[in-house]
Amino acid sequence: MDYNSLKQHASSNSVDSDSKSNSLNSKHGVDTMVPNDTSVTFTYLAGEKCQDVKNECTYICPYSGPSRGILTITNYRLHFRSQPATEKDPLVVVDVPLGVVSRVEKVGGASSRGENSYGIDIFCKDMRNLRFAHKQENHSRRTVFEKLHMYAFPLAYNEKLFAFSYTETFAEDGWSVYEPVAELRRMGVNNDTWRITRINESYGVCDSYPAVWAVPKSTSDDLLKQACLFRSRNRLPVLSWIHPKSLATITRCSQPLVGVGGKRSPEDEHYINSIMEANAQSHKLSIMDARPSANAVANKAKGGGYESELTYQNVEIIFLDIHNIHVMRESLRKLKEICFPANDDQKWLSAVESTLWLKHIKCVLAGAVRIVDKIEIMSTSVVVHCSDGWDRTAQLTALAMLLLDPYYRTMKGFEVLIEKEWLSFGHKFQQRIGHGDNHHSDADRSPVFLQFLDCVWQVSKQFPHALEFNEHFLITILDHLYSCRFGTFLCNTERERVQEDLKHKTVSLWSFTNAFPEQYRNPLYGGRNQCIQTVLKPVASMRHIRLWKGLFCRWNPSMRAQDPIYQRTRELLALQEQLQKQVEFRYENQSSTHQSARLSSPLH
Repeated sequence: MDYNSLKQHASSNSVDSDSKSNSLNSKHGVDTMVPNDTSVTFTYLAGEKCQDVKNECTYICPYSGPSRGILTITNYRLHFRSQPATEKDPLVVVDVPLGVVSRVEKVGGASSRGENSYGIDIFCKDMRNLRFAHKQENHSRRTVFEKLHMYAFPLAYNEKLFAFSYTETFAEDGWSVYEPVAELRRMGVNNDTWRITRINESYGVCDSYPAVWAVPKSTSDDLLKQACLFRSRNRLPVLSWIHPKSLATITRCSQPLVGVGGKRSPEDEHYINSIMEANAQSHKLSIMDARPSANAVANKAKGGGYESELTYQNVEIIFLDIHNIHVMRESLRKLKEICFPANDDQKWLSAVESTLWLKHIKCVLAGAVRIVDKIEIMSTSVVVHCSDGWDRTAQLTALAMLLLDPYYRTMKGFEVLIEKEWLSFGHKFQQRIGHGDNHHSDADRSPVFLQFLDCVWQVSKQFPHALEFNEHFLITILDHLYSCRFGTFLCNTERERVQEDLKHKTVSLWSFTNAFPEQYRNPLYGGRNQCIQTVLKPVASMRHIRLWKGLFCRWNPSMRAQDPIYQRTRELLALQEQLQKQVEFRYENQSSTHQSARLSSPLH
C-alpha cells in the first residue's frame, strides 16, 4: 500500500472518529433532547438537555461576515448552525461549551438602527469572542441572554456545573490513573532516607496539601507540625521527585514567614537541613525562589519573605525572576487582542513581542532547566517555592520532572504529573479559571496552567521524538479545563474534591482521553523502539521560543492548519504501522531463508 492510498485510508477512517474524539464534542451521547421543530444536527451528550432554540439568529463572524441560522442553547453548550441560502454558501457551525464563556453582554438597545446592531456579545476564555444578532421585534434576545447566564454561570444561581449532570461511561476509570503511594513507590520511596507519612490524612495539618506526603526519614511527625507553622498556608517542603541514582530531590513548599523583623524557626531550619542530608551526594542545598528578588523582599512587609543564607546553613538562594499571576493575566489579555479577530501582518512580530508572553514562557522554561542542572549535573537537592507554592512552584516542579523523567513524557505519565503536581498540591483551578462564576474581572484569575502547557509544547518542538502525546492532547486538556464537562479540574484543593465526592459524582477527563489514545499519540515518539533520551535540556532562548499558533491563532482561518492535527496524526501512525509490518515481514523472510540454508548445509 503506497503513502497516498494509506493517507486516504487513514483519512476515511478518521471521519467517524474525529467527531467522537473532538476535544469539545463526543458522539457517545444520546439523541433524545433535540427539538422536533428544528433542523439542529448534533448529538447530545449524556445528561445534556435543550434549554432554548432560536430559528432566526445571525452569527457575525469576524472573518466571513454574517450567517443566518439556528441557535440552540443546552445546559452544556451554545450551538449555532447556519442555513445557507444557496449550495455555494458555506455551512457555518459554532459549538461552544458554556464553561468557556467568561462574560456575556447585550449590544444595542431599543433605539438601535441598522442590520445586526442588536444582539449579544460573548467573551470566551479560549481567545475568541462571539457576536449573535437578534431581531428586536421577536424579543428573542432576552431569553437567550438569560439562558446563557444561567448555564454559563450556574454557581451564581446556586446550581451545579454540567460535570455533575454528565453521565457518559468509558472503558477505563480515569480517576484511578493516579495513586499517590504507588507513584511514590515507583520513585523508590520508602527508602533509606525518605518515608511516606499520612499525617495530613484528614487535611488538618495543611488543608491545601494532599493526604499523602513523602518526607525525610530522619524527621518526626511532631517536627513536621512545628515546621509547617513557619511556612505560608502551612505548606512545608515535601517530596515531588527523587533521582533514581543520586537520590537528589525536588521538594516544594511556600515562602517562610520571615517578615520585616527577620523571624526564625529552629524547626524549619532543622527540617531544611534534613532534606539536604537525605542526599549523600552533595553538602549543599539550592532553594529556587520563583519570584523576582524585589518581589520576595516586598513580601517581607506582608509577613512573608525568603530564606537567609546566614540562618540556613549550606544553602544557596536563587531567584528565578518569574512574575506574579497579575502580570501573566495582563500579558495574555494583550496576546488575545493581537490574535483575535485580526492579525496585523506588518506589525505581527513586534506586536507579539510587546505582549511579553514569550518572555514569560522563556523565564519559566529557564527556571526549570536550572533545576534540572542542579539535580542532574551537580547532584544537588532543590527546594522550590514562590509565595504560596501553588502557581509558579507547580509550573517549575512539573516542568523539571517532565525534563528529568521519561515516564512523565508518556500519556499516562503526563496525566499522573498533572494529578500530582497541580491537582493534589492545590493549584487553585476554581479561582484561576473561574469555573461557573460570573466574576470575569476577579483578580485571582490567571493563565498559570496554560503557561505550563505552553512550556510543554515548547519542549515538544525542540524534542519532537521525546513526548508520546501530541499537540492535540495538550489542546484537549486545555479545552476541557474550561468546559466543565469533566470533574478533573473542578475545585481548588484535593480536600475540596474529596468533600464534593467528584470521583463518584463526575467523570474524569482521563477516562475520555484514554478511550481515544490514537488521536493523541505522537507518531514521531521514540519511546518504544529507540533509546530514550533520559534528560531533556531545552534551550531557553528567545531565538527558540515560538508562539503557539495552533492554540492562540486556531480560530483565524488564515493561520489555521488546513488539516486537523488528529487527522494528520492518524495518517502518520497508519503509515508507521504499515512500514513496521513491512520491516517485520522482511526480517522473518530473511530469518527463514537463513535457517533453511543452515539445515541444507553438509555436516562436518
